[in-house]
Amino acid sequence: MDNDLKERTEKEIGMMEKVFRSLSVKDSENKLSSEFFDMSSNYFNDSRFFVEKKDYIRAFEAVVISWAYVDAGLKAGFFEVPTALREYFTF
Repeated sequence: MDNDLKERTEKEIGMMEKVFRSLSVKDSENKLSSEFFDMSSNYFNDSRFFVEKKDYIRAFEAVVISWAYVDAGLKAGFFEVPTALREYFTF
């Protein structure tokens, strides 16, 4: 089970790396959109920290929370991602 968790966590982190490379904040002056971006990127950085510590449960939790902030930010109109990545979110 630990190996499955490690693989799944690394896969999700890899996908989020792809998302963050192409994510853009529509209005960086909007405080709420900036806060959503900060929270999503902070949780994503936490996930990488926990992977380094081999704490895959916390790493997975952090990357999923990061994903949720991005998803909510997209739905609220705070962010944009390329069309190719839209299928991974709920829009």
